[in-house]
Amino acid sequence: MKYNFDEIIPRRGSGCLKWDSGNPDALPMWVADMDFRVAQPILDGLMARTQHGIFGYSVPMQSYYDAITGWFSRRHGWTIQPEWISHCPGIVPALHFFAKGFTKPGDKIMMHAPVYYPFFGACGKNGVEVAYNELIYRDGRYEIDFEKFEQIAKDPQVKMFYLCSPHNPGGRIWTREELERMGRICTENGVLVVADEIHCDLVMPGHEHTSYGTLPEEIVDNSIICVAPSKTFNLAGLQTSCLVIKNPQIKKAYDTFLDSLGIMRPSAYGIAGLVAAYSQGDEWLDQLLDYLKGNLDFLREYLAKNIPQIKIMEPDATYLVWMDFKALHVDSREFHELLLKEGHVWLDEGYVFGKVGEGFERINIACPRATLEDGLNRMRDALRNAGLI
Repeated sequence: MKYNFDEIIPRRGSGCLKWDSGNPDALPMWVADMDFRVAQPILDGLMARTQHGIFGYSVPMQSYYDAITGWFSRRHGWTIQPEWISHCPGIVPALHFFAKGFTKPGDKIMMHAPVYYPFFGACGKNGVEVAYNELIYRDGRYEIDFEKFEQIAKDPQVKMFYLCSPHNPGGRIWTREELERMGRICTENGVLVVADEIHCDLVMPGHEHTSYGTLPEEIVDNSIICVAPSKTFNLAGLQTSCLVIKNPQIKKAYDTFLDSLGIMRPSAYGIAGLVAAYSQGDEWLDQLLDYLKGNLDFLREYLAKNIPQIKIMEPDATYLVWMDFKALHVDSREFHELLLKEGHVWLDEGYVFGKVGEGFERINIACPRATLEDGLNRMRDALRNAGLI
């Protein structure tokens, strides 16, 4: 069927974090939550579960494992065995679980910077220090400082590496060579890799994601790979994510820790949504990716015409775009406040992604094109009124 991504669906008053938080006059283009109705097979699957009428304790059936393994085999060429799969209510909670259950006071977790800011929170809220490997910003693109990366990995206090792949906020898809090099350094130094691949399906045309699970076996054995239907299919509210842990000792340690928290299994709706999405969501996703590419083209052309001082970092993946406004020569916090209070448009301030995020803002383009244009017009008008363009 043909999906209509131009449809504007009112979300205020629905208990929506994106639309029911903050200033009600501000157009929210910050949190990674799409303003599109989900695929019809997902709605059908949830409706069938509703009509059954009984919502007792749920347990994943074979269809749950078939949906996950089938999706990643079909879309990513990654063969997953069902016994490698563990449940978690979300990837961010999982990052907290790892920090709390796999480290002790004085340990460190390495991560790139800038990076998705809950990575930092998972450490800070659990008494773990962050070891920053700052990315190199070159020719409008991020590159890895491998010399510093290896130096950090050799620190005996560094126990884990939180890898964001594809990268958020920069949209980089790391190459197989980059992933393997990071993986080997970590394996050789006893650093467990946690690969967050939550955006792995949201790949721009012409690009291809390399799953960490397709790397050499000895590298995969030293990893926990985080996946979920939440970003791909806009199902974050169902709170169902998956961890793929090939190493049985690491998997047992995680499952034991999860059990100690009293978290045992996904919800009835989480299971139904995941099964429908991964079993029947290909058509919707393919159309979504075409629409997102159109939105990216619209954003690029709009800025070139109306706000040429702002440049985008061309994303290989994700529906989040990292915008460089340093040519405006304005303080990062002042710029964000100007957009929010004068332009009434709410983006994600770059500095919360780490110190090297100063001079950037992150915009979510997973919305109807009319909404994207509205947000960009608000930005343009606020900057004009402030005399910045």
